[in-house]
Amino acid sequence: MSPGDTVSHTIRLSLAALALALGAGAQAQKSAADGIAEYRAMLADGNPAELFEAKGEDLWKKARGPKNASLERCDLGKGPGVIKGAWVELPRWFADTGRVQDLESRLLTCMETLQGLDAKAIAATPFGKGEQANMEALAAYISAESRGLKMNLPQAHAEEKRMYAMGRKAFFFRGGPMDFACATCHGEAGKRIRLQDLPDLRGNPGDGVGFAAWPAYRVSSGEMWSMQRRLNDCYRQQRFPYPGFASEVTIALGVYMGVNAKGAESIAPAIKR
Repeated sequence: MSPGDTVSHTIRLSLAALALALGAGAQAQKSAADGIAEYRAMLADGNPAELFEAKGEDLWKKARGPKNASLERCDLGKGPGVIKGAWVELPRWFADTGRVQDLESRLLTCMETLQGLDAKAIAATPFGKGEQANMEALAAYISAESRGLKMNLPQAHAEEKRMYAMGRKAFFFRGGPMDFACATCHGEAGKRIRLQDLPDLRGNPGDGVGFAAWPAYRVSSGEMWSMQRRLNDCYRQQRFPYPGFASEVTIALGVYMGVNAKGAESIAPAIKR
């Protein structure tokens, strides 16, 4: 069964689970947040992200591209081929590129240098299509290998510190027709939109919350969303121009949120409404 084959079935199950969770919450006078948490817990055992993880593992090990090579020599920061523990330390500085990179931008580097694929063409591909769909599956597999570990982004290099400062500035920058910023939704405790709690990302919002939950499977669209895609949609909701895929501002925001989440347990790839 392909990931796409599970979409309608998953949505039906999720809606039923949501109704049960909210109904049980009402009977026990639980908060909406408690009901949503129950709903997610009921879905967790059948999280379709597992299908994307399996696809990502196959892509990691499969020889592909003009160079007919796998990604098994890709260095994600822990040494060539080491996956476990890499996700919870990204974005980070990489000496070979002279850049701070997040998971997606680092995968672009490896796909180009090891496999001979065109990184610029992949970055220009719409989300969920072609190599972008493969990118999201790889993100699911790699993040899953760090599930249960604590977020621990490095800040020793001067560029890592610079990117944190840039990310903080971007987080609080207000603009666009609605005068929104990331901080409008995620810069204060106790906020929510409809039934959705909005984590305060200025600090550690808790285990499996905020940065420690992405990438994630979106029930509403039946797709796997990487952090790059999540940030892109946040800009859409702010009515800002879309940022370029793996652009410096998106990586900087990842540094800011990831460093702030230090000590939070990663549950990625999680499941979202």
